[in-house]
Amino acid sequence: MNIAVTAETTIDLTEDLLVKYDIGIVPFTIILGDKDYKDGEITTEQIFQYVEKNKVLPKTSAVNEQSYFDFFTEQLKTHDAVIHVSLSSQISSACENAKKTAAQMQNVYVIDSQSLSTGIALLAICARKLADDGLSAVEIYEKVSARVASVQASFVIERLDYLYKGGRCSALALLGANLLKIRPQILVKNGKMGSYKKYRGKMDRVVESYCLDTLNEFNTPDLSTAFITYTTATEEMVAAAKKALSERGFENIYETRAGATIASHCGEHTLGILYINDGAQK
Repeated sequence: MNIAVTAETTIDLTEDLLVKYDIGIVPFTIILGDKDYKDGEITTEQIFQYVEKNKVLPKTSAVNEQSYFDFFTEQLKTHDAVIHVSLSSQISSACENAKKTAAQMQNVYVIDSQSLSTGIALLAICARKLADDGLSAVEIYEKVSARVASVQASFVIERLDYLYKGGRCSALALLGANLLKIRPQILVKNGKMGSYKKYRGKMDRVVESYCLDTLNEFNTPDLSTAFITYTTATEEMVAAAKKALSERGFENIYETRAGATIASHCGEHTLGILYINDGAQK
């Protein structure tokens, strides 16, 4: 079978990686004041400039059912089936919209990633490899769905400003974190983002500690692929993450930047390592 693997733009892959793994994407919408942009048409830098100037976060709009219908219909013109890996249903209505659309169509299978950013990408890459191995769409859906709970997706954030503006932390927590230079780790668990560990100090040292702690706690990784994904980062931050993943033995370590949708909720100097924590896979 000729199977399409797709996701929303919240997958946060580079154009080269989208081509390499043959993954199609459908865009979220970013709303800056009275102007709408497709995710991918606007950069993270423009997001940060908008927030700095207006002191409010952009709004994001999930893909609606009609857009999914048009997108899946186009994919089925050249493919026998579609495996769509969607942004967590606990974060956005996109997944539910995709599932409602798929229920009206044939040979479209929607997987709730229960994740975001390159956590979605890890599952999409898995789906592509299975498709290339000749598995049916149903087999791919079942095997990828079984790995959803094992995706390790987490980030460390330099400042809580964006979480505060988005209503995810209090003014008191913001003040305390800024005064004490607390850098929170955000962990995606059961499809939701939540505060986990807390670090203090300069971000390059924080990233080093965060990566080591994460690899020690989530310590049965599939070593085939890991992502370093960030909104903005210094060379030292990225180098610390690469060093930790390389020493752990990951075969492919990809560096990507979070797109406008994810950056709108995290802010600058946010960096995460993401991998599937379910051991070696055939």
